[in-house]
Amino acid sequence: MAARAPAQPTLLSRLVRRLLIALYRWKGWRIDGGHPGVPKFVITGAPHTSNWDFVFFIGATHEIGVRPSFMGKHTLFRWPATRFMQDMGGVSVDRSKRGSNYVDQVVEEFARRDELALVVAPEGSRTTDGTWRSGFWHIAREARVPIVPAWVNNATMKGGLGPPIMPTDDLAADLAKLAAFYRSVMPDCARFARLAEAAERLGEARDGD
Repeated sequence: MAARAPAQPTLLSRLVRRLLIALYRWKGWRIDGGHPGVPKFVITGAPHTSNWDFVFFIGATHEIGVRPSFMGKHTLFRWPATRFMQDMGGVSVDRSKRGSNYVDQVVEEFARRDELALVVAPEGSRTTDGTWRSGFWHIAREARVPIVPAWVNNATMKGGLGPPIMPTDDLAADLAKLAAFYRSVMPDCARFARLAEAAERLGEARDGD
């Protein structure tokens, strides 16, 4: 029996994506860097300083041929929003699921797919002091996929993707690599200086054990 063709995106999702891409082009962002050249990866989007960051990432990934996905609470995927959320790249995560945390669920999603570019905002919110949550690192390490650092500078209207970084078993060392990249593209960003400091403290704590 012939394989069933994948369902076409809904009209609403196509319209929303077109609107976001049009807004991206209207804002006049410039992108630095292209497709990372791997089928599966975790994208760390930073610094998260504006609601426009989401528009930038939709437009920028469209420009370089990446279809981004994101994690969403499972209740957001209930009918009638199920198809729309999936078309927009949503990955349903049930944090109340007994015996499985959200990292396990996303790792399973990576295993099921041939391609997956999962966007994570490791700072969590726009008001952060630069502290990163480590969930993105655990996902990438368990799924055995690289981390691709993505950045956006709303002052210069420029952003892009960096080279893939394969996670090791050393969080401090991996955060230091990410901080070094981010500081190379946005040297005046205080948040990335704090990220470098956090990596150094982790490394000192590791070495002191």
